[in-house]
Amino acid sequence: MTPDTTAARTPEELSSALERTGYLPDAGVATAAFLAYTMGRPLFCEGEPGTGKTSLAAALAEGLGLPLIRLQCHEGIDAAQALYEWDFARQLLHLRALEAGSDGGVDADAAEQSIYTRRFLLARPLLRALLDAPCVLLVDEIDRADDEFEAFLLQLLDENAVTIPELGVIRADVPPIAVLTSNRTREVHDALKRRCLYHWLEHPDLAREVAILRSRLPGIGEDLAGQVATAVRRMRGMELLKPPGVAESLDWGRALHALDCSVLDADTATRSLGAVLKYREDADRVHAAGIDTLLAG
Repeated sequence: MTPDTTAARTPEELSSALERTGYLPDAGVATAAFLAYTMGRPLFCEGEPGTGKTSLAAALAEGLGLPLIRLQCHEGIDAAQALYEWDFARQLLHLRALEAGSDGGVDADAAEQSIYTRRFLLARPLLRALLDAPCVLLVDEIDRADDEFEAFLLQLLDENAVTIPELGVIRADVPPIAVLTSNRTREVHDALKRRCLYHWLEHPDLAREVAILRSRLPGIGEDLAGQVATAVRRMRGMELLKPPGVAESLDWGRALHALDCSVLDADTATRSLGAVLKYREDADRVHAAGIDTLLAG
């Protein structure tokens, strides 16, 4: 069973729903998200940091009126951290309460059955996504996890179910809309990619980045938004350690607006560069290239 598609019956309708949240997708992103939504397939998003992969999942949830459940991957993450744990402290208190309230002793089998119920189950993001579906499940930075976790995730996405030995099978009646992101710090296995629809996210073109700045920062003027977007695009061509993404463009725009700046000049750009560049080497490279060159045109 796939999600109800009446909320967005075409890629254009989904694009409009995303735009209402402040996320301005291009046609490729909107189509990929629409197909994942209607087909019930996970969407695997790769791209440079700052291209809007994580924001896409948040916008999908908001635009479709669904809860967002996020699993942040990291080195060493395992199924227990992502799926569920038993609340041992509460189970122990429950057993002590049973003992205290029983004059003739506690039946061991009955006691064991009483502590392995959903009351004592701590649902982590993957199990919550199955229990709360329909929802949007964001598996962020899957490239940071290891091969074993990938295999586990592949099985869960295939079956939309998990077996808890003490409780049995828990299955989602409606598959969560799963968005997996990767910054490509390592290659994710083909088996997981084959299970997903795939989309590579680029940095927005100049016109769309200006539109994003105007949409997310209503107080910023069109001229200043154009200067910020143009300067950031030029920085992305400088082979920096961390090229600025859309988030950094927005941070710079907010900083300039806080400085009551309506036109970006070399002095203001120099003083506020820390809002957009986060490495000293990157700032040195931009200064070496010339702030005036960055702002030219």
